[in-house]
Amino acid sequence: MAGNSFGQAFRITTAGESHGPGNVVIIDGVPPGIPISVEDLLVDLNRRKPGQSKIVTQRKEADHPEILSGVFEGVTTGTSLAILIRNEDQRSKDYGDIKDKYRPGHADYTYDAKYGFRDYRGGGRSSARETNVRVAAGVVAKKILAAAFGGRILGYVTQVGHLKAEIADPTLITADHVEQFSDGSLNPVRCPDHDLARQMIEFINQVRKEGDSIGGVAEIVAINVPAGLGEPVFDKLKADIAKALFSIPAVLGVEYGSGFGCATMRGSQNNDHFIAEAGEDAPIITTDTNRHGGSLGGISTGQPLVFRAAVKPTSSLLIEQPTVTKQGEPTTIRTKGRHDPCLLPRFVPIAEAMIAITLADHWLRWRAQCEAAPDRTHND
Repeated sequence: MAGNSFGQAFRITTAGESHGPGNVVIIDGVPPGIPISVEDLLVDLNRRKPGQSKIVTQRKEADHPEILSGVFEGVTTGTSLAILIRNEDQRSKDYGDIKDKYRPGHADYTYDAKYGFRDYRGGGRSSARETNVRVAAGVVAKKILAAAFGGRILGYVTQVGHLKAEIADPTLITADHVEQFSDGSLNPVRCPDHDLARQMIEFINQVRKEGDSIGGVAEIVAINVPAGLGEPVFDKLKADIAKALFSIPAVLGVEYGSGFGCATMRGSQNNDHFIAEAGEDAPIITTDTNRHGGSLGGISTGQPLVFRAAVKPTSSLLIEQPTVTKQGEPTTIRTKGRHDPCLLPRFVPIAEAMIAITLADHWLRWRAQCEAAPDRTHND
C-alpha cells in the first residue's frame, strides 16, 4: 500500500493503529556505526508520550521501544533498523457507541469514502498514536545529523490560542528553556517564554474543564545545517519539510522564514543581504538577516532553518456536537476516551523528528551525489 513510507536515501516505513497491538517503524539507509540504545530513544519518546502532565491526555503508555534489528553491540549495522512500540492502555470500549457515527474533525468519513471500511477504535491508522515510532526514527536521524555536521534541532510552542510569544532570536533558545522553568520544575507546555507559559497552562486547564480544546503554533529550528542541501525543483528542502510537517495529524498550516508576513513587505524589506565573513581557507558567504528561513531556491543556505506549524484544536470533545450516521441519519455525538485539551506540548518532539528525518535524507542524498564531485567551485 502506498503512503506508509517517507524519504529516499533515509527512508522510514511505519505500520500500526491506535488500538492494535503496537506500532513499528523500519528505517532503511542508516549508515553503519551510529551508536543507538533504548535509552537514547526514550529521551524523545518520553517527551511525546501521553500522561506526562495534567494538560495532556491521561492515557498511560510506557512507550518503551524494542529494537528488533539493525543494531549489534550498541551500534547500527547498516541494515534495516526495526523498532517496535507496543500499545498497553487501550480502552476500545470507549469507542463502541460511535462506530456508526462520524466524529466532527476526524477522518472517519474520508476513511469510509476511500476504503469502505475503517477501524473506529481511536481512529485506527489516522490516530496520532502512530507518531511514536516516527519520534524513535527521529532520534536516529538526529544522531546522523549531529555526527555529520553538528546539526541540532529544537522545537517549542510559540502560541496557544490568543497567547503568543515573540521569540527574537530562535538560535538562543536551549532545551532547558523549553523543558523546564528557571527553578528546575517541569515546563509542561514547552514555551520558552516562562511567564507566558504559565498563562498558557492556566488557559489550557480552563479549556479542559469546559470539555473543549484549543490550538496553537510551534516553531522548529535546525542549526548548523550546511549550505547545499535540497533540490531545485520538486524535492525542494522547504517542500519536503512542509510535507513532513503536514503528514503529522492536526497540522493545518506551515510557514518558514518570514512566512505569511512577507505578504505586507516590499522586496527591499524582505530580501536578506549577502555578506562575507573571514574563514580559514576562503571567505564564508552568509546573510545579515534570515527572513528566508535558511532556504533559497529549495536549497539550504547555511543559516538556521526556521519553520512554524499551526496545529488545530483537538477534534475529540466531551461537548455534544451534531453529526450524522454512516446511513446519513442526523444524530449527536459526545466523544469518550482520553484526549489532549491542547496538542502543542506533545506535538513538539514529533515535529522535531520529522524535520530531522527530512534533513538526514537530504544529507545522505547530497553526500551520494555531490561530495565526491571533482570541482564544486567551477566558474566559466
